[in-house]
Amino acid sequence: MLSDSIFTKEMSSFLSGYMTCALWTSHDADGECLDVNYGTHDISGDTQMEMTKDCVEFYKANRELFPEGYSMNEAGHDFWLTRNGHGAGFWDRDLGEAGDILTEKCEAYPEVDLYVGDNGLICS
Repeated sequence: MLSDSIFTKEMSSFLSGYMTCALWTSHDADGECLDVNYGTHDISGDTQMEMTKDCVEFYKANRELFPEGYSMNEAGHDFWLTRNGHGAGFWDRDLGEAGDILTEKCEAYPEVDLYVGDNGLICS
């Protein structure tokens, strides 16, 4: 069992990787990647709560599948890519059977589309 401090550190890294990847793969109305003009601090509170809920749930349910040496930042990045059907993710990370299982587990999570709201914040 993970200590609270290790859980907090790993979860923070997982969520950071997830949010950063979300901005990197999403686009504004002009087709520009969101990470060019926005940071994670620009994600609306509601969207941050949704992201956090999904990340904590996925992390807790699947933590034992992450191999030693696989950074939680990469895991969060791969969770975003895989759940959204990008051409990369858990399945191509050379994680073996764990990558296949993690990919399958992502099927329970629908795709998420980000956009810039009228308030200038990133919403889903």
